[in-house]
Amino acid sequence: GDSSSDAIEVNGNWTPQEKALHEARLKAKAKRRLRKSSSRNSTSDSFSESGDMGGVDPHSPKSKVLPNDRKSRMGKGRGLPKKGGAGGKGVWGAAGMVYEVEEPDIRDPNYDESSQGDTVYAKVVPEIDEKELEKMVNPIVQEYFEHGDTKEVELLLKELNLGHHKYEFSSMAVSLSLEGKASHRELTSRLLSDLTNKMMSQSEMARAFDKMLKELPDLILDTPEAPLVSQFIARAIADHVLPMSFLDCYKGKVDCEHARVALDRATVLLSMKKEVVRLDNVWGVGGGLRPVKHLIKEMNLLLKEYLISGDVAEAERCLRDLEVPHFHHELVYEAVVMVLEASGDNAGQMMMKLLQSFWKSGLVTIDQMNRGFQRVYDELPEISLDVPHAHTIMEGFVDLCFQEAVITKQLRDACPSRGRKRFVSEGDGGIIKN
Repeated sequence: GDSSSDAIEVNGNWTPQEKALHEARLKAKAKRRLRKSSSRNSTSDSFSESGDMGGVDPHSPKSKVLPNDRKSRMGKGRGLPKKGGAGGKGVWGAAGMVYEVEEPDIRDPNYDESSQGDTVYAKVVPEIDEKELEKMVNPIVQEYFEHGDTKEVELLLKELNLGHHKYEFSSMAVSLSLEGKASHRELTSRLLSDLTNKMMSQSEMARAFDKMLKELPDLILDTPEAPLVSQFIARAIADHVLPMSFLDCYKGKVDCEHARVALDRATVLLSMKKEVVRLDNVWGVGGGLRPVKHLIKEMNLLLKEYLISGDVAEAERCLRDLEVPHFHHELVYEAVVMVLEASGDNAGQMMMKLLQSFWKSGLVTIDQMNRGFQRVYDELPEISLDVPHAHTIMEGFVDLCFQEAVITKQLRDACPSRGRKRFVSEGDGGIIKN
């Protein structure tokens, strides 16, 4: 009864446009129901002209989709498993599938450079500029003057990227040694010799000395010892640090007077010492490398010149130049022996002032002072054979040094005293007391 009334209403009251719209809605609803109820074994449903849908009831158990069913639920396709059976949970792919080697793509967001086997890592040290060069080189050279190990310097320089400033290391080392002692210059000459053909070539060394010759006028203003560059040049040629033709390149081409004098002196040194090996001692033998006899001779000469001139500052400078702080006890020993062998009290007073000056300046340590006096104490019996009044003079000199705080009370008390026959009085005519 209701369906017939609906049909009458459609046929009677609806316009053709409303009727077409109503039929389109019915067809769309039927298609949606068909998608929900489709399955692998379902047959295609057909629509009647009236829009009624045939086939299985969409609410029947057969039309329900199981939760573990791997068939498509969209109603499309041929009802085959998703992704050909390779899309399940924990599945790496379809059975029998072989994956090809995939090249890593640098544009991939997950690209990890560190995980690539062909990646090679290298430590890159930035090149040092001219401003930082002096700050880096000065500590290395100053430490080398203390330990004297050229291999240590070589290792430190390899860690630095000196770049095209490499040759400037040689000129800086020479400049620093000119401000120091003769032993520092000897060490610098050895360093240049060891670095040649390892860290620097002869051409780079020649470039460094060429720079020093050009800057010689300014260098002389800061360093009075700058003219000694000539000795460096002569020694470098002898050690094959510079090529033998180095001096020939400057003949008639030097305008600077200071540079011309330095080159002429280097030429003279090389011509005087045809046996080039002798130039190894161009700086002298420094410090503890000198023979003991030579050091004793130098100290004796130093003390004798002081007794004549009385110049404490000059004596102190000469002692420092010897660079043998471990051998200063010999100076103390020689000074005390000179007092014992001298005639008159003037030598005792002068030597006391000299030792007092060395003591206050820290040039002679308490250990060296004690050792020097103790050596005299031990040899006093032998000295007394040549100097009969040695014990008396020694006691007087020791008391004087103690009063002026040159030696300690313990050292003064250790002074040996020889028992002698006592007189009734010092001026009684020589009567011996029984």
